[in-house]
Amino acid sequence: MATIPATRTESLNSKLIAPWWHTASLVALFLGLAVGGAFFQRRASSEPGMLQQHPQVVPLYLSLIAMEWGLFVWVWRGGLRRTGTTVRELIGRWASVKDVSVDCGLALCLWAVWTLVQRMWDRWLGPGHAASIQTFLPQRGLEIGLWIGVSISAGFCEELVFRGYFQSQFETFTHSRWIALLLQAVLFGVSHGYQGIEACMKIAGFGALYGLIAVWRRSLRPGMIAHASGDILSGIFGI
Repeated sequence: MATIPATRTESLNSKLIAPWWHTASLVALFLGLAVGGAFFQRRASSEPGMLQQHPQVVPLYLSLIAMEWGLFVWVWRGGLRRTGTTVRELIGRWASVKDVSVDCGLALCLWAVWTLVQRMWDRWLGPGHAASIQTFLPQRGLEIGLWIGVSISAGFCEELVFRGYFQSQFETFTHSRWIALLLQAVLFGVSHGYQGIEACMKIAGFGALYGLIAVWRRSLRPGMIAHASGDILSGIFGI
């Protein structure tokens, strides 16, 4: 039987891991991104030629990497350090080589399940009608290399923020693990408003599934590995 990491224990969720105002500021940030995403979709829908040509994505990818790690620093230095909570406590730790192999196996299963869910979604509900962001995906060598950097950054930082920070904070606020899981998933979906309403709903489902694994495993590592790997494969190979 796999060893359960002991760092993400019940006590971690019995107290705030950051000040309430810090969490409120992050929620406001992501709601602002949702509003900005809605304007992006509206403009893209009214100007069909806007997304027909492959743009210069290198500056975009660099800015995304900077934003992801800027978010991490704000959560770490602006929030966690104020309560003495470490990043390792939030992520969970590997106690043995067996833990590493188990988490890698769970990540593979998680990626496979989510890939199946996406295909079933598209088959039953049809593809989304929002303006596509396909033109922003990598096509050349440098772009592919930077996309891998974007994917790894998103996998680590977004899982830490949503399945780690927000899920823990919301559980303390609501005194319910399952309400916390739902809230972080909804916020995760809403923060991707630039992809359209249907994509937001699908991404919220992604957040719920990954949040469930984080609760069960008491570790963010499987989700981080699956998230980063899934983004790499979907962006480069369309899987």
